Amino acid sequence: MDFYDVIYSRRAIRKYKPDEVSRETLMKILDAANWAPSGMNLQQWEFIVVSGEKKRELGESYGKVAEAYTAGWEEERRKKFIQFARTFGGAPVVIVALTDASNNPSTRKMNLESVSAALENLLLAACAEGLGTCWMTGPLQDEAAIRRILNISQDKEIVALTPVGYPDMVAKPPARLDPELESKVRWMS
Repeated sequence: MDFYDVIYSRRAIRKYKPDEVSRETLMKILDAANWAPSGMNLQQWEFIVVSGEKKRELGESYGKVAEAYTAGWEEERRKKFIQFARTFGGAPVVIVALTDASNNPSTRKMNLESVSAALENLLLAACAEGLGTCWMTGPLQDEAAIRRILNISQDKEIVALTPVGYPDMVAKPPARLDPELESKVRWMS
């Protein structure tokens, strides 16, 4: 797939086929993440690949978050979202992106930017492999449970999670807020 085709076709996927993703393919997309740029070339990212019982436990945690978050939603929409949360859309794998924790605001910002670049590489590589993903921060509302379930120490900051699997839906492209880049880009000389 052409590079720009990957960028323009990548979507947040919220429904997955139960088909397993091979370790070889997962390693390929994780390797793409590992080639991201990073502040001071520290490559300060770590990924936890979660499946099976641990993924189910993460889903229980996110399901509770979703129940609280969707209070007041229309019932059918609420039910669908909670089901998505409990199962991560049926994806066979969830990848958790971590970086080094820091109390220094500049270092923390650099670390978050670095792992964000790595996670974007991962999402694009997954798309190129025919896989779906969904950058998620909602589960972090129960960060204590994620830390407990995955035994994540306090010297790591959890940045985001993404389910990974073969899409069982077609996501429509969202409209760009500024498709002509008239207000999002300024030229100066």
